[in-house]
Amino acid sequence: MTTVHNVHSLYSLLPSINDLLLSPEFAMMLQVESRSIVVRSMRDVLLRIRQEIGEGQHTQTSLNSRIAELHLAVVGEIARNRRYSLRRVINATGVILHTNLGRAPLSASALEHVVETAAGYSNLEINLETGKRSRRDVHAEELLLRVLKMKSDGLVEAPRAAVIVNNCAAATFLALNSLAEGSEVIVSRGELVEIGGGFRIPEILAKSGARLREVGTTNRTRFADYENAISLETGLILRVHQSNFSMEGFTERPMLQDLVTLGERKNVPVFEDQGTGLLFSLEDLGVTAEPTLANSFRLGADLIAASGDKLLGGPQCGLLVGRVDLIDRIRKNPLLRTFRVDKLTYAALEATLMDYISEKPDSIPIVRMLHAPALEILRRCEWVADAVRSAELFAEAVPVFSLIGGGTAPAARLQSAAVSLRHTTLQPQALLQALRLLDPPVIARVSDDTVLLDLRTVESDFDTELVPLILQAARVTIPPNMPMPDHE
Repeated sequence: MTTVHNVHSLYSLLPSINDLLLSPEFAMMLQVESRSIVVRSMRDVLLRIRQEIGEGQHTQTSLNSRIAELHLAVVGEIARNRRYSLRRVINATGVILHTNLGRAPLSASALEHVVETAAGYSNLEINLETGKRSRRDVHAEELLLRVLKMKSDGLVEAPRAAVIVNNCAAATFLALNSLAEGSEVIVSRGELVEIGGGFRIPEILAKSGARLREVGTTNRTRFADYENAISLETGLILRVHQSNFSMEGFTERPMLQDLVTLGERKNVPVFEDQGTGLLFSLEDLGVTAEPTLANSFRLGADLIAASGDKLLGGPQCGLLVGRVDLIDRIRKNPLLRTFRVDKLTYAALEATLMDYISEKPDSIPIVRMLHAPALEILRRCEWVADAVRSAELFAEAVPVFSLIGGGTAPAARLQSAAVSLRHTTLQPQALLQALRLLDPPVIARVSDDTVLLDLRTVESDFDTELVPLILQAARVTIPPNMPMPDHE
């Protein structure tokens, strides 16, 4: 009974909205904000405080302190309601293609082309020479084929075509539905994968109307397994990128070239879900097993599916490149309209491909991140650590390993460096949350009871912005006359 009485007495301390509006702090607020916005924000803040009281979070002293700062809480509520839900964050996880953080950031030229295209009308589906309607694919098809031929040293002579859809999963489904509905699709048991979001190859095959024909075993599938499985019911041979896992030890898998040769001999198209959109080899980074889109193209796969927002470094989309007759069949599928992309995706993809054609791959952020020297990252970490270190916050530069992420090169580790943070009173998870609640949010990771900020995935231009953000999260006063970093 006493507890209930105390709660009611705390509720009675809450001021009315009318009384608050007459106070000097809120009178000043009403000079710059509309009454409806202020009142709505007041109600939300007061409701939150009432919930805190009901949950037993307040004493009379703590509640009086909360009431004294009500005007600040309302200002914060107004600002929060005006903030976009989708926001830019600083990725300090060291995962280059972080799916939860939107994967590949776009290049400056891609951003510029998107803004230019979005600002007005465009020739999305009109031929400017004839004035007649045209296909929206033309804005990326010709550039994509030029890039692939350039990366293949011009060895591909057979005519090819391309179509763009909203992601690689859609590309795979659309190809299976267009080319193998009612037919068997041969897939190795070692490639019946599940990727993020519950995308499972067997289920996609079933939804597409194709019938799965499994061959081989989980770890070993031989050329003869494919050859023996081909029948009059076979519509496609499907080869799937193993995405977010790798197999080692007693394994076997036919080369793509061997499957292409088999497909030509048996008149069965070979469809490779290449996945990553990688154009260049990563062998200089010590990653030897990651297939490239250019190599699949050069080897003559009849149809290839890949992502635009992974190692290609462009916007989210799915690329389908292959024989003209197969692409024509895909274009005739009425489902294509449900998977097509908009003008902004075409603009970003076109500009990304133009960066490759202009031989300026370093202008693409993920290319820079992949090839950033570990020593350079370490020096940046040392500068940041020196700038934020205090009696309350221990900071040092430490060696770490970065990940490529995004379902690519799962076994690859890139030597990198991170700023290691330990606070005297904040637990690591609390400091991690404080960093996430900043503006802009800083996304880091915890390892061995320390917060790590891997700067491989942070552009060097953000280093000066990162320092005050870390100090704010740690509730440390920013030192005066803080020196600026020299990354040159």
